[in-house]
Amino acid sequence: MKKLLVLISVVLFAATFMFAAEEVEVFSWWTGGGEEEGLNALIELFNEWYPDVEVINATVAGGAGTNAKAVLKTRMLGGNPPDSFQVHAGKELSDTYVITGLMEPLTGLLEEWGILDKFPEDILSICSYEGEVYSIPVNVHRGNVIFANNAILEEAGVEEIPLDWDGFFAAMDKIKEAGYIPLSLGDKNKWTATHLFEDILAATLGPDGYNGLWDGSVSFDDPKVVEAVEIFGRLMDYVNEDHAAGTWQDATLMVKDGKAAMNVMGDWAEGYLKTLGWTPGEEFSWSVVPGNDGIFMVVSDTFGMPKSAPNPENAEKWLKVMSSVEGQDIFNPIKGSIPARVDADKSLYDAYLTWSMDDFATNALLPSIAHGSAAPEGFITALHDAINAFVTDRNVDKCVDAIVEAADDNL
Repeated sequence: MKKLLVLISVVLFAATFMFAAEEVEVFSWWTGGGEEEGLNALIELFNEWYPDVEVINATVAGGAGTNAKAVLKTRMLGGNPPDSFQVHAGKELSDTYVITGLMEPLTGLLEEWGILDKFPEDILSICSYEGEVYSIPVNVHRGNVIFANNAILEEAGVEEIPLDWDGFFAAMDKIKEAGYIPLSLGDKNKWTATHLFEDILAATLGPDGYNGLWDGSVSFDDPKVVEAVEIFGRLMDYVNEDHAAGTWQDATLMVKDGKAAMNVMGDWAEGYLKTLGWTPGEEFSWSVVPGNDGIFMVVSDTFGMPKSAPNPENAEKWLKVMSSVEGQDIFNPIKGSIPARVDADKSLYDAYLTWSMDDFATNALLPSIAHGSAAPEGFITALHDAINAFVTDRNVDKCVDAIVEAADDNL
């Protein structure tokens, strides 16, 4: 009897081990809109390539990954990592996980698969640290976009979204007179207000000035930073009164439901609008944020592999699928983003995404603050607090002082 129990225990242990070896846990915050649908399509492709490996879809809800990032950090530091996880390229990747020695370099895999040269150098550079690639980009989002309800614009007599601030405020006055909210905002999660502010900052500083904030050549009390805060304050007079109670999805829905004319958001909102039944170029149109002509605010979702991934071989399989042309061309048209690979099939992408791809190839590329590429976490958190306090008190000097202090403490 004792021998039988031992044998059963061994068999059960072996079966458990075999099952664990044939799964891959993928961690992300893609739980809604086009995000969830795009991820599911990527998982379906993985299942076709590797039918014997089960994908454990570990998602944590929360706009821009606010909640997911906290859970992930706890798991990584606690020695309980997923096999692969979503992370924004840039400081979010390097400062949090690479410098701390928690990630496997992936350069060798890209070379083995023959795709190291299939990604733009500028994108791979923000996925790298000291010459090694540590995450692979599945997409490129554009952050500095206005999405608009065409019917409302037409009713208000706004023929197109102006590219300058004076024209934009004049257009919003027309929209308000027509009885609609000019600009929707959902800043229940703090990042959305910062997302809007960074686009204004890019407009007032220009590409060189914006990038100068991160190399120290431009001060955070520069008059152009002050101007950005002032413009942001003016915009708050045109947003919905209940903005603090809503998410980015809620703000996008206001445009879809005919309550608001426009919304500034990354182009994941384009994917969301498509899942709601709208067709780009028909019910809705788009433009860059005023002052952002020739500027592309980059937000790139990437996946890496922790050093202590439970199933490293299956993690490699996941990375191979999401970095493939097939994977990127299945995922991105649904997600509302453009492929990170330069050899993707452009014919598969809609009018908006084709516009974005063309601009990505020619515009100045700027790293997003709100989405973790431009600055370390400490600065981003402090900036969130400064901007969200300003939304309430509208004190320009106080806000600028708080931003300067955040830079002094964290940059």
